[in-house]
Amino acid sequence: MVKIAVLGYGTVGSGVVEVIEKNADMVNKKSGEELEIKYILDLRDFPGDPYEDKVVHDFGVILADDEIRIICETMGGVGAAYEFTKKALMAGKSVCTSNKELVAAHGPELLALAKQNCCNYLFEASVGGGIPIIRPLNYSLTAERIEAVTGILNGTTNYILSKMEYEGADYADVLKEAQEKGYAERNPEADVEGYDACRKIAILSSLMTGKNVDYRKIYTEGITGVEARDFEYAKRLGMSIKLLAIGREEGDKTLAMVSPFLIPGGHPLHMVNGVFNAVFVRGNMLGDSMYYGRGAGKLPTASAVVSDVIDCARHLGKVIMCFWDAEEAKLMSIDQVKRRFFFRVKDQGLDLAKELFSNQLEEVTLADGAGERGLITPVLSEADFAGRYEKLGDAKAGRRLRIEE
Repeated sequence: MVKIAVLGYGTVGSGVVEVIEKNADMVNKKSGEELEIKYILDLRDFPGDPYEDKVVHDFGVILADDEIRIICETMGGVGAAYEFTKKALMAGKSVCTSNKELVAAHGPELLALAKQNCCNYLFEASVGGGIPIIRPLNYSLTAERIEAVTGILNGTTNYILSKMEYEGADYADVLKEAQEKGYAERNPEADVEGYDACRKIAILSSLMTGKNVDYRKIYTEGITGVEARDFEYAKRLGMSIKLLAIGREEGDKTLAMVSPFLIPGGHPLHMVNGVFNAVFVRGNMLGDSMYYGRGAGKLPTASAVVSDVIDCARHLGKVIMCFWDAEEAKLMSIDQVKRRFFFRVKDQGLDLAKELFSNQLEEVTLADGAGERGLITPVLSEADFAGRYEKLGDAKAGRRLRIEE
């Protein structure tokens, strides 16, 4: 029998308990061992809860118990979760987590600690919730040189953009609705400014390169400023607007970024809508593959944590290899990246725009006109476009959008 402790009895933690208990027959069969939750760590008491007798308030109790072989860290944050995880790994206890903040900030260190102490640090649930993507990158695609990973990695922003696209709604109204439905936090900054997706693409890019991609150095831009009007132009172009997180090899450097993009109808990510997430992977031998599903939520995320628990139970006393070194990856400056851009300009600024971009613009007009038009540039570097675009000044009619071909 393998004894387990769960750190944090919130949404995901309670989901982990539910999955292990309700699917006990299947989980035990696939683990090759009987799994039992012995402790649940939380600051609160849960009178009347079916598992109230397992609740403890002192992590020291868990750490000192030699029967505990696997710990599920579902606390979140990088404070106590970091300290508890380090101590657990140093004691030879494997840790499975859904904590993207902790993995992005300290992944190489914690993986090294696990290896030193012949246990494991697994984090399938940290990216994409219930979508299996970490394990495919680590195991299923080991014969591949991964060239690029492009993902819709945040369900909140994808829900907001989808509602704006299909209902013609304004950003502020959809955000309020998302908060009322529980899809967005009261303070939605981490989602709408792209910080959540940034940490996730840092993890995926690190696994892609085998080196550490520091999330603090990733160019990150959120969806605030995207307007319903932008979707009218997108529809006219046969495109959609998605918040994309991109990790891509560029020679000996790595491009990592998060930004809203216009993507064409033929792109695999074009029809990923609502709270769903998807990760599009390009390998040098396999070519393209995509992983799609619910990127968040109690049971999808808990299911991914439990899949790691099963993996740990199968490999007690053995280290599951994960290629993510502490060496820093060389990040490519976004200024060097070349692509097409879309922007809106007021009618009175059209001549200036044509002059700035050497009459190489494709015009996109809407039926109502509204005193503006959309323009698409030829392929330009980010730095070249930015320099010309800023000279438009007050002639701009909205924010610019990148185009992902």
